[in-house]
Order: sequence, then C-alpha cells, then structure tokens
Amino acid sequence: MAKLYSVALSKLIEDLKLETVYMPRDPQEIMIKTVDINRPGLQLCGFYDYFDSNRIQMFALSEFAYIEKYTPQERQKFLDKFFSQNIPAVIITRNLEIPEEMVTAANTYEVPLLRTAQHTCDFMSTMIATLKVDLAPRITRHGVLVEVYGEGILLLGESGVGKSETAIELIKRGHRLIADDAVEIRRVSDKTLVGSSPANIRHFMELRGVGIINARRIFGMGSVKMTEKVDMVISLEQWDKTKVYDRMGMNDEYTEILGIKVPSLTIPVKTGRNLAIIIEVAAMNNRQKKMGYNAAQELLKQLGMVEDIPADALNNAPDYNAY
Repeated sequence: MAKLYSVALSKLIEDLKLETVYMPRDPQEIMIKTVDINRPGLQLCGFYDYFDSNRIQMFALSEFAYIEKYTPQERQKFLDKFFSQNIPAVIITRNLEIPEEMVTAANTYEVPLLRTAQHTCDFMSTMIATLKVDLAPRITRHGVLVEVYGEGILLLGESGVGKSETAIELIKRGHRLIADDAVEIRRVSDKTLVGSSPANIRHFMELRGVGIINARRIFGMGSVKMTEKVDMVISLEQWDKTKVYDRMGMNDEYTEILGIKVPSLTIPVKTGRNLAIIIEVAAMNNRQKKMGYNAAQELLKQLGMVEDIPADALNNAPDYNAY
C-alpha cells in the first residue's frame, strides 16, 4: 500500500500568503492529508452524504450569496452543523467580508479561518498545484540530477563510477545542479516526475580526493536549481568488453519510477571518453525525439533500408563509426 503524506497548515499559509482570521492552535500541528478542495454548496443545503471532512473547505461569492438569504439565526444553525464536521480549515476568497455567524461557528468548533485576496478559480488552481507537490508520492534514489539544455537528467550508477565528476564538468559548461548523492523524486501528476535535493545536503557535492564542496558558492547562483522534472535517466557503468552496447539508438528503453516510464540510456564509462559531452548530446537527442525526429530512422531511410527493422537485426547493422 502506498504511503500517505501530509503537510502542515502553517506551510500552506506561508506558501499561499493567507491571512489568518482565526487560528485555534498552532498551525504546525494541523495536518492536511488530501489534495482535493471542497466548495460546500450542497452541504449548506443540508446534504452531507459522501462529504469528505478531510478536505479544505472554500467559501466564495456564490456560497456567501446563498447564506445571505437567511436570517442570522438560520445562518448560525446550518453553519454550526457545517463547522461541526471536524474539517481542517475554511478559506474565504476575494477578501470577502466574513459573517459574524461564521466567526462564531469557527470559534465554537475550533476550525481555522483563513482568507485570501485572490479570485476563486486562480486560487484553487494554485492551491491544488501546491498540494500536489507537497502530498505527492516520493522515492529517494542514489544518483545525481542535473539540468542540461532544459532537460532534467538523472545520472545513476555504482558508487565511484564518476557521477559527481561528470556533474561538475556539466556545471562548468553552463548547466545546473539540482541534487547530488540523494535525489528525492516526487510524482506530481500521472505524467510528471519532479526531482529535488534533501534540504540538509542541498547544493553540496562530494568529490573523491577533494572532499565536500558547495557548488552554489564556487560556481554561483546560476549553477544550481531547486527542482527539475526528470526527463531522462542515464545509467553510467564500467565498460564491459563482453557486452554489446546499442549503437543505432532504434530501441527506446525506459526506466519505471513511481509507475511512470522515463526514457533511459546506458552509457559505458571508459578512459578517454568525455562523459559531459556525451550527456549533452543525449539530452539534445532526447528533445529531438520528443519533437518527432529520430536520427537513426532518418539514416536508415536515406540508405534505402526498411523503416521498421526487427529489433534483433539492429545488432547486425554496419558499424558506421568505422568509415
């Protein structure tokens, strides 16, 4: 069963710049556990079937227009019933004036009351995006995450294979570091993985023979980044003479992370190979493939070969590097 994550209400208040109207206790202790947000139109009418009390509740123009049709005594009655559902927080948008009955109900049932000046739709989309990141399923991988020409490249491999050294060379060439040694990967949607570094080791790197360095201090703020999408996985391994490596690039390989397939490559490490340049080319080639161009297919077309070649035939293709 997947692990469920939560985020403190205090972090949402800080990230979304919310005004605190009423707070019954330390917001650090109030945990939000779901991405979903509810606008309680049906609940104000008395329909509580299928009501999820774990969701943050949001009041906007339509909800206030509805409750204003009732007398203060009637408003107090159905607001008391609503606030008694053990909800985590209520947010009012558009800086709307809060009825006294709502403040009373919030105090009675100790429900945080917050407010924002943003329009409802804009705020809801921003809040859902924020919650998706904070509550996303996550995994930590041993590797290095760098941004190369706008592509998030996750470098994997055994300890000592040269991941950090390759990342340093990429940083010197103008690319950016996101994480070294430990990469925290979050699944923020059904198609997107976002990688970051644990806060306590952010921007630090280990280089054997040199020690610990701070990439941001040495190379400047332009050399680092807080988060980046994982667009490609590159595994570095020591060159094995007995292994046949893909020379054509016709077979698309993928690595599955948190249920999402990410394009992947295996690059053999050998003395004299410039890994930084190889990774730069791999990043640009990956962008080309996403835009619909495959150089291997183009070459085979120009040679008059059949477009759809069986996978086992590719291993017997001519070695064009020999000409």
